[in-house]
Amino acid sequence: MTETVIAADANGEIEPKRDRLVIVASSLGTVFEWYDFFVYGILAALLGRLFFPSDNATAATLASLAAFGAGFGVRPLGAILFGYFGDKIGRKYTFLVTITLMGGATAAIGFLPTYSSAGLWAPALLVFMRLLQGLALGGEYGGAAIYVAEHAPQNKRGQYTSWIQVSVAGGFLLSVIMVLGCRTALSPQDFDSWGWRIPFVASLLMLAISLYIRMKLNESPVFRAMKAAGTTSKNPLVDSWREPGNKGRILTALFGVAAGLTVVYYTSQFGTLYFLKDTARLPEADVLLYMMVGVVIAAPFYVLFGALSDRIGRKKLLLAGYALTAVSVFPIFHMMANAANPALERATLSSPVRLELPPCDFSVFAPKQETTCGKALAYLAKRGVSYQKIQPYSPGEVALTVGKTRITGFDDKAYAAALIAAGYPDKADPNEKQPWKIILAVALMVGLSAMTYGQVAAILVEMFPARIRYTSMSIPYHIGSGYFGGFLPLISQYIVVRTGDAYAGLWYTVVVVIMAFLVSLFFLPENSGKPLDEDI
Repeated sequence: MTETVIAADANGEIEPKRDRLVIVASSLGTVFEWYDFFVYGILAALLGRLFFPSDNATAATLASLAAFGAGFGVRPLGAILFGYFGDKIGRKYTFLVTITLMGGATAAIGFLPTYSSAGLWAPALLVFMRLLQGLALGGEYGGAAIYVAEHAPQNKRGQYTSWIQVSVAGGFLLSVIMVLGCRTALSPQDFDSWGWRIPFVASLLMLAISLYIRMKLNESPVFRAMKAAGTTSKNPLVDSWREPGNKGRILTALFGVAAGLTVVYYTSQFGTLYFLKDTARLPEADVLLYMMVGVVIAAPFYVLFGALSDRIGRKKLLLAGYALTAVSVFPIFHMMANAANPALERATLSSPVRLELPPCDFSVFAPKQETTCGKALAYLAKRGVSYQKIQPYSPGEVALTVGKTRITGFDDKAYAAALIAAGYPDKADPNEKQPWKIILAVALMVGLSAMTYGQVAAILVEMFPARIRYTSMSIPYHIGSGYFGGFLPLISQYIVVRTGDAYAGLWYTVVVVIMAFLVSLFFLPENSGKPLDEDI
């Protein structure tokens, strides 16, 4: 009798009160976990100055982003660890552990000493906390997605699980609101001194709320049925590799699904954030406000596209999103720049910058550039100025040409004067910017993310057998998102520094998306609505 009830439930009986609790509990926990991760990303530049001492702003930011990437780098380990327990002991208890670990590590960052008071212990402890965050996040997404999917009716699985994706956007939105609120309430000096700790410590309250709600949940019906029948995996990690056909599914999930949708998502969030701040030269408060409004406008599309995937299929929608991203990401960012800082766009066209460079050992991680060419590159990168690298007219000589003005060697004051004279603004002119156009560009990028991300939980859950589902979907998802997505800010900014083109970092997104399109086109099956309690 019990098995019959469970099977019917797993196949899609709608219980409104239960379903609402499942969606709210899973989504709210995901909101809080991603809030924790995004707070660090938004404050990366400030944390770079506080924990990674350097008189080179670019190097400090990149070092901080490297720590951000470190949190993503261990996510596959978290997927292996918590995927094992999720398939072995259950979905519910596993993601109770992950959210506790994430919330505790995030709150701890708010109490850490900075470099000025603790020396090298400060960055070491910060990176350690980032690693704990990444480990926890490696187990959270798979658990939440599977838990919701295994409760959802077959014909509404995309719609139900799309709330998990909305909650990721919600985590970003909540982090923006918190940081922006603290910056508004405090003076710049107070925020940089101690106010930055508030968003991190606030995660303790969010952790308490999430744990309270999640404790009310029962185990998923599919897992209960497997447990009762004695068909759970004895070693989910080993079985994931031995299951016939599963290696191919894991590789498809990695390169065709996780890698592609993740770079689209992080381009829409962190790529946009850093571009508006560093290249378009907008004040951070303005950037956060535009990002917040753009995300609010476009976030409902996650649910819309999730529900649409129930009707037309997941694969078609995913491929369409990839194709649109590949052809539109450059135009959207150009529109964004033109709306945020028209003077910079005009100056780039009317007075192009050329930098004569001998062979240069410039390193973005160096605390201080010692060579003339390194100093010139660091200066232009900090200013967000695009430039063309050319061979020096005189061997070994470094020279900057702005329009008709040529400056030999490196002199930051002379560089600044030449750029300003040529129309390159140090900051965006508030009278020229077009907020509605900036918000539209942000919303378009978030919309592209929704088109590729809205149905991803349903795609991944439907790809793998129930007894090894947690492990099999978590590993490729977190390798893809951890390495392809987590290091996107670092890689894209590195490309910009090395090429001199403020838009060049977007090629990383385009190349990964094209790869994902081709893999999905040829290898991704259409499994929309398949029973989740059956083997593949």
